[in-house]
Amino acid sequence: MHRTEIDPIWQDLAVLERLVRESRTIAVVGLSADERRPSHGVASYLVASGLTLFPVNPALTEWQGLRAYPSLADVPGPIDVVDVFRRPEHAVAVAHEAVAVGAGALWLQLGVISQEAAEVAAAGGLDVVVDRCFAVEHREVVGWS
Repeated sequence: MHRTEIDPIWQDLAVLERLVRESRTIAVVGLSADERRPSHGVASYLVASGLTLFPVNPALTEWQGLRAYPSLADVPGPIDVVDVFRRPEHAVAVAHEAVAVGAGALWLQLGVISQEAAEVAAAGGLDVVVDRCFAVEHREVVGWS
């Protein structure tokens, strides 16, 4: 499989729907303070839709009034979904962190394609989604705008 091809198991519609319906706490890894960045728009949507957001970026101390955390290990509560806005080469390390903290799922955003990260997360018992936007899927399934 070419490294940018996605194994269909990482885009299972039943998993996508369950995650967007049931998840309440989202750690956004790589969240940017720059309003032009996709992570900023997605995180803003998630907060507006009533989800609990944990910004994860060692370069930030806060985001939109929320405390930011340097790593997943620093997040002070359970994480339903780790939503990743990092380049694919960093996704494996994030997958290992997500497994270590006992997150429920690893969600690699659009363009973040890493078969190895998906396999690490799945082997650690996490649900996995690759190359999809959590906000788009949430809007589609839940209907919040």
